[in-house]
Order: sequence, then structure tokens, then C-alpha cells
Amino acid sequence: MKHQVPVQLRFNDTDALGHVNNSTYFSFYDLGKSEYFAAVRGNDNFFSQKIDIVVAHVEVDFIEPIFLTDRIAVETGVSHIGTKSLILEQRIVDLRTGQIKCKGSTTMVGFDFDKNITIPISQEWRDAIEKYEERKF
Repeated sequence: MKHQVPVQLRFNDTDALGHVNNSTYFSFYDLGKSEYFAAVRGNDNFFSQKIDIVVAHVEVDFIEPIFLTDRIAVETGVSHIGTKSLILEQRIVDLRTGQIKCKGSTTMVGFDFDKNITIPISQEWRDAIEKYEERKF
């Protein structure tokens, strides 16, 4: 995957077993997602733009535990763009070993908040993702 963002682990990310709690992975994925979209649409104006995509479905496979002393990063990329949805693939990797610790897939849909309905993925999103990923979908 082209996009990677390092994650700083905190003591409160861990649970009684000494590894990062499964629910914490989702905040790591959210960080990767927001940084990816900022890179795709431009760091200076992404968060001031009208948001027109939302999360519809998330799947996660926990592969190896993450411990407080691990150095990790979230890798993010789009694997598919349909008419009204896109698939965002993410994984958490150990920066020292390259081991994949967790992988996930998020389906995001175009959404009009004023009308409360799904809408097609905008051409702006398509163009920006294709340019960033350097490929057509």
C-alpha cells in the first residue's frame, strides 16, 4: 500500500493481558483513514470540505497481538471504487519485522446529509484517488 502513517502506542492502549486492546485498533484505522484522505484530497483543505462519504461496513482480522514496545504503522489504500461505494483496505504492520498484525476492510458510501440518502461517489473523489493511487478503477 502506498500510504503509511506511524502510530505512537500509549500505555492506556493496552489491556490487562499486556497487549493493545482490540477496540483500540479502530482508532488506529481512523487515524490512517483521515491521513489517507488528507493526502488524497490535499492536506490544506480536506477537513474544511463538505464530507460526502461515510462508513457503511467494517471487517477486521486480528492476526498477531500488538504490544506496547512494538513500533507499528497503519497502511491504507483503496482497492475498489463502485458506483456508490468504495473499499478502503488497511493493515497494521510492525515496522521492525514487516509482520502484518491486523488487516481490515471498510466499505464507504457516497452520502448526502441534507437529503439523508446514498449518492454516487463523486468524480472529484474518483479523480483524486486514481491520481494518488496511480491507477484506474
